[in-house]
Amino acid sequence: MAATATYPPPPPYYKLYKDYIENPESAPEPPPPTEGTYVLFGASYMTDDVLPSLEEQGVRQLYPKEPNIDFKKELRTLNRELQLHILELADVLVERPSQYARRVEDISLIFKNLHHLLNSLRPNQARATLIHILELQIQSRKQALEDIKRRREEAQGLLKEALGTLDGH
Repeated sequence: MAATATYPPPPPYYKLYKDYIENPESAPEPPPPTEGTYVLFGASYMTDDVLPSLEEQGVRQLYPKEPNIDFKKELRTLNRELQLHILELADVLVERPSQYARRVEDISLIFKNLHHLLNSLRPNQARATLIHILELQIQSRKQALEDIKRRREEAQGLLKEALGTLDGH
């Protein structure tokens, strides 16, 4: 019950940290990282986050099993095939409504292949997003540095002007 509650209570070992503020040494060392499976809010997860192949999921793969696949080409091919199957489904629904199930299964298979292909691109997307964020941080820091330099020069100019005014009196 506690593992699936919206706001579960803290784990019972929080009591081990009650004297932490007075004596930080009193707290026990954290446990070693979990390996294998773990439970989080009632759902079981694996620590090695690997995308299972379509075959492992019992789904027929519609694109080549090459290591260096052209994702753009395969996504376009699957998208065209999906459009064709949707049009065929519309035809079947008009002409032979009782035979729609096979067409729906075909569309489902194409969607599963599309999703798997897109999910296999997630690590690349994460890497590109991280690179973009880091580039923005670098740009922001360079801008802040330029701003500091400009303000320092302004302050030096004001100091020289103030010294000149004081020397003139």
